[in-house]
Amino acid sequence: MIRTALAAAAVLAAAHPAAAQDEARVREILRTTPLIDGHNDLPWALRGEWGNDPYRADLTRDHVDTDPLLHTDIPRLRAGGVGGQFWSVYVPASLMPQEAVQATFEQIDTVRRILAAHPDVFEWATTADDIERIHREGRVASLVGMEGGYSINDSLGLLREFHAAGARYMTLTHSRTTTWADSATDAPQHGGLSPFGEAVVREMNRLGMMVDLSHVSEETMMDALRVSEAPVIFSHSSARGVTDHPRNVPDTVLRQMPQDGGVVMVTFVPGFINEQVRAWGAARAAESARLTSLHPGDPGAVTRGLETWSAANPTPTAGIDDVVAHIEHVRDVAGIDHVGIGGDFDGITSLPDGMTGVDAYPPLLAALMARGWSEADIRKLAGENILRVMRAVEAVAASKRGERPSLATIEE
Repeated sequence: MIRTALAAAAVLAAAHPAAAQDEARVREILRTTPLIDGHNDLPWALRGEWGNDPYRADLTRDHVDTDPLLHTDIPRLRAGGVGGQFWSVYVPASLMPQEAVQATFEQIDTVRRILAAHPDVFEWATTADDIERIHREGRVASLVGMEGGYSINDSLGLLREFHAAGARYMTLTHSRTTTWADSATDAPQHGGLSPFGEAVVREMNRLGMMVDLSHVSEETMMDALRVSEAPVIFSHSSARGVTDHPRNVPDTVLRQMPQDGGVVMVTFVPGFINEQVRAWGAARAAESARLTSLHPGDPGAVTRGLETWSAANPTPTAGIDDVVAHIEHVRDVAGIDHVGIGGDFDGITSLPDGMTGVDAYPPLLAALMARGWSEADIRKLAGENILRVMRAVEAVAASKRGERPSLATIEE
């Protein structure tokens, strides 16, 4: 086993001796059940640090020591037992709509170039059957998920083009409210989904594109659950009942999951899974705002002030136990059939202790087995739940094959 996997196992052994003994069982499970992660931002990481070139990044080597901010490479994907990955084609919410459209298509191109650079490791997938076949053949099934509804520029025609290009889910918002859906981290404008937002959801159902409710407000979640005929997903969200962050899923929504049939894919973002980290982040943001008001036009003074504040207020850390707590909360409230994993690797700058990259899944699953999770439970969490949702979404689309594409516009 590669060095990073051994390091993760050592951390696990110290904290969870029984779980460390279960890791071999987990690896055996992942040989026949694909571990499918709902959200990884490697394409954006390559765009920012390696000139959008997978060859420059050299994903064939372990980057944990040389590039610690890169969480994903082929050795660690292998060590992590990853069988399917939704690659996020994220672009910032700050882009103008036309820029977002272009950047999103460029991100899809980046995914295709990653796969073309390593055809022995990755293969493009668009269906649940594709994932299972590719996993049996020993490669990582690679799918695309769009992060942020602003990428369609209020056009259902563009939505259809993104689906044709391979996108199999779309997160309705990112950090900002769109012209048709409220975000969890921005001022609401629509009370959830606007009428055009509802048309977007219905067209996604017709296409067979999963409706992703990570990042959206609770009102948007409830509206989407009401409108969608297919199960929804949360590609990378945790439980608000454990950590009170607006990006997390409240229990009121978790309790809707059995009726909806959807899945909440728990994320590893420290500020979403640990209350101390969340509170520290909020306090730092408040201090940044205070310093900015005191030193308008002097970013250097703001930076120095934040450095002084951070020295006096060290960053708390999250750990595997925090991830376990969120997974078990989702299971306890929504049920074992409605929980999955969406790490958000390469979309964040810090990770829980003992989870330095995509090799972290076996130690995490072993920790759950040490707490009494059965092999059947682990299979559902790892991949069976999201495969079931995908098949349900595909079935709804098949039932709508005779329907004409929607011509709804935001003006209407």
